[in-house]
Amino acid sequence: MTGSGERRPDIVSGERRPDIVAVRHGESTANVAYGAAVAAGLPVTLPGRDADVPLSPLGRRQAAALGRRLARYRPDAVWCSPYLRARETWEIAAGHLDGPPPPVRTDDRLGDRRTGILELMTPAAVERTHPLEARRRAAEGEYAYRPPGGESFGDMADRLRQVADVLGAGDDRVLVVAHDAVVALLRFLLAGGESPDVARIAGYQPVPNASVSSWVRGAGHPRLTQYGDVSHL
Repeated sequence: MTGSGERRPDIVSGERRPDIVAVRHGESTANVAYGAAVAAGLPVTLPGRDADVPLSPLGRRQAAALGRRLARYRPDAVWCSPYLRARETWEIAAGHLDGPPPPVRTDDRLGDRRTGILELMTPAAVERTHPLEARRRAAEGEYAYRPPGGESFGDMADRLRQVADVLGAGDDRVLVVAHDAVVALLRFLLAGGESPDVARIAGYQPVPNASVSSWVRGAGHPRLTQYGDVSHL
């Protein structure tokens, strides 16, 4: 973490300030519990709704560090996922910005992947309670698979395409606060990707909690300048 007496890192690494910045929320309580259950091979279904999962104590510290990272980046607007962990990330980060925070738009299209009947289930829990779905998922592949009541990555790309079009064509500096799948799909879509080829994001590096990705606009598609950067953590 960056100490309060240290120089605040800027959002940019050389060049000009980015036009589009997308960040993943800080670590959530579900990230912690899910990771522990998967490591132990436990058939766990986490309680509650995915949209209501809050930040963990570490996630709150990460959000503060993210705010210090963003301190000198003055977006004209913030677009935020409606999920609690994303909203908490922005609220904490906003307290570390220089000057009043910009206007915030909560956008349902920026929500995490909807997993329907498999919501908050570990792979072992899916195997135990929905074995046919586990086999269908394996046969269809992660990017094409659509759980009952949920969506595939292609479905997510379809709902995010208009967001990417607006971000790519606009002239405002916009900060997006959302989820790992959203950040990866924005990278894919801002580069001109089409939904049938969405499995291409499997080749991207992971999007860590509280990481920063950024683009600059120019001729053609926006150009990626950072992806999943966590140098501020």
